[in-house]
Amino acid sequence: MNIKSLFALALCAIIPMAVLAKKTKVEEEVAPVVEEVPTLSDEDCAIQLSLMSESVKNKQYDDAYQPWWTLYTSRPDFNKAIYTQGSKIIEWKLMKAAVPSERMQWRKILMESYDKRIQYFGNDAKYPKDYILGEKGLAYIENYPEDSVKECAHDWLKQSVQALTTNSKISVLTALFETSYYMYRSNPDKYTNTIMEDYGLVSGILQQINDNPSSKFATAAAQQKEYIDNLFAVSGAADCDKLDELYAEYIQTNANYLEDMLKVIKLYRRVSCTSSEVYFAAAAAAHKLEPTEESAAACASMCKKRGDWEGAINYYKEALDLMDENSDTQDRADYLYNIALISMDKLKNYPLARTMARYSLEANPAQGRCYILIGLCYAATHPFSASIVGEAKAAILNKTVYWAAVDQFQKAKQVDPTCVETANEMIASYSKYFPTKEEMFDLPNELGGEFFIVGGWINERTVCRPAK
Repeated sequence: MNIKSLFALALCAIIPMAVLAKKTKVEEEVAPVVEEVPTLSDEDCAIQLSLMSESVKNKQYDDAYQPWWTLYTSRPDFNKAIYTQGSKIIEWKLMKAAVPSERMQWRKILMESYDKRIQYFGNDAKYPKDYILGEKGLAYIENYPEDSVKECAHDWLKQSVQALTTNSKISVLTALFETSYYMYRSNPDKYTNTIMEDYGLVSGILQQINDNPSSKFATAAAQQKEYIDNLFAVSGAADCDKLDELYAEYIQTNANYLEDMLKVIKLYRRVSCTSSEVYFAAAAAAHKLEPTEESAAACASMCKKRGDWEGAINYYKEALDLMDENSDTQDRADYLYNIALISMDKLKNYPLARTMARYSLEANPAQGRCYILIGLCYAATHPFSASIVGEAKAAILNKTVYWAAVDQFQKAKQVDPTCVETANEMIASYSKYFPTKEEMFDLPNELGGEFFIVGGWINERTVCRPAK
């Protein structure tokens, strides 16, 4: 090493120390200022760069700090390693920061370093400005936890992703949608369009990466797409029409890929968009490829919308047959309840409706809706025939179904607090149709006791009580 180089090296090391000797410890750590440092030659800068790089390589960030700071303040255009390696030094400084003011200053320097990198190396072929903006957004999110919205980071990430598309880092894509999510939750009215737009952008890019067999990030992209799908589903922002715009063409293109169809079905169910034609298209495609519980349930919903009640029941039964030991018992309860509801409301098959409702209660006993359904089936039935018992007697005995119906409404209240209001309304309504005292007196052999068995398929034991 020549004398000139040694002198420059010594100068770079001594001058900052002499200047900083007058500062407090925090000031020394926070914002070291190099005053009147002569412009270093390329050879002198190369020496500083070598010292910095070797120290960073060995994770000796305390030793790396001084040569980095000299380059950062005097020759910020010398080499991009000032920023790629410098970020590690700044992060180390942040970790070591003893007081909040010190940490705040280093966070400011960190953000500034990305701006400087863009200024001097924004045209780098491999890591251009848009890539750097993505890194800046990630750094902001990590180091500014008190900012719950992080709108500024969102803007940097958005610009990065729009420019780089499938060349974006998976972490940047994920972070973009996460910031959208937090922005939307902070102000739904203001950011609804933002989260919808960002979901379409990020979801589409992740899918493209996943679909590329040569991409080493395909698996990570698939995992993160499922994550943002779930985040979108719970955000409350999902709009069925917007989803249809995003997925209509996707369904046509990927109709032969079972896993893709099942993911769409799952997403649509999560956001309660199961009346969508796009959802039905995905369900039909998935069921054709390989029938599953999920696809069968989706096809059942499709049949319900189209008024194909028998078809809906058959698909719900198929979904039940395809369930395994890991399936959700609430899904079983829902499938059975839907069969019961269609059987009662559309097919008027009240015995089948009660049977299915009881099966549903076995899966989940806390369903007031099932007891209400059974009660409505009873109330719609006339088990006593005028041709057998006579017209006048049948008219009175058929009123006993309301006793049995109200018994079911009472059970609904007992097992399910959410049904109390509905059950009370029905109890009040149907109690008016109980047999009167006079009618009960007219039939002492049948209605003169404490209990009565309602006949026909109902076959329920109930308490005799007159209308009030």
